[in-house]
Amino acid sequence: MRIVFMGTPAFVLPVLDSLLQAGHDIAAVYTRPDSPAGRGQRTVSPPVKDFAVGKGLPVVQPESLRRRPALDEMRALAPEAIVVAAYGRILPPEALAIPLRGVLNIHPSLLPKYRGPSPVATAILDGCETTGVTVMLLDEGMDTGPLLAQQEAAILPDEGAGALTARLFVLGAELLVQTLPRWTQGELFPRPQDNAQATVTKLYAKEDGELDWAKPASYLARMLRAFDPWPGCSTRWDGKLLKVVAAVTLDAALPAGAAPGAVLTRSPDGRETLCVATGEGLLRLDRVQLEGKRPQEAAEFLRGYPRFAGARLPS
Repeated sequence: MRIVFMGTPAFVLPVLDSLLQAGHDIAAVYTRPDSPAGRGQRTVSPPVKDFAVGKGLPVVQPESLRRRPALDEMRALAPEAIVVAAYGRILPPEALAIPLRGVLNIHPSLLPKYRGPSPVATAILDGCETTGVTVMLLDEGMDTGPLLAQQEAAILPDEGAGALTARLFVLGAELLVQTLPRWTQGELFPRPQDNAQATVTKLYAKEDGELDWAKPASYLARMLRAFDPWPGCSTRWDGKLLKVVAAVTLDAALPAGAAPGAVLTRSPDGRETLCVATGEGLLRLDRVQLEGKRPQEAAEFLRGYPRFAGARLPS
């Protein structure tokens, strides 16, 4: 099948690679324009572009798909289908109408649950034990199009959003190459979503990673997983940002009189540790990073900043 692929981040590379391995004709790869990154603001190419160039595939990086020249260029490619995997922009109706077999999208949730930009992080934050991946047809709404195929997947106990996202797109790649021939041969019939069961996620910002120590320790631990790698989780101490890189809940009751945010250096069983009292239980800090410094293990951090012991972190 002649396909236009649209995607940007590294975790969608298995999708493009699977299409190539299955023998599909990739007419072009669309990805976001190069952009400045890092402290030096050096111009960096999207991972999908680097991969496509390495495979000798044509790459297109339009600033917008709402302008006629970009749409005419896509029509000239004559794709039978367009495959979208985390492209990063909503396609206009004119683009959706181009391919005969429609625009197929891989979404990392079991739609209609967790529509929108942050399905993986939100599923972890909500404490879900399972999620999944959906192959769907795009329409003009946000993840509202009819469903072609779905596959459930367990969320591993210590799995962060970055690792889970990568795993779901590997599953999505496998599901897509199984779905395409059935779709083109008329063996699959699109299934409308049940809008009454729909939930919608938000786009998380840096401030969403601020730890509120009045929350239960179990919730804060899920935050660390949900916001890994973006936006990360942090608190403030001594007028500086303190990033919590790794932490786990302690199966122990709060010491008497320990208010949320209190930094403790001994667990209730008397063992030396670094933990913080929360609204419900203790969160053990394993790895932290003070603003302007490198990440440190908890014991090393305490040796360098002994005043941290007994501090009160904000809620």
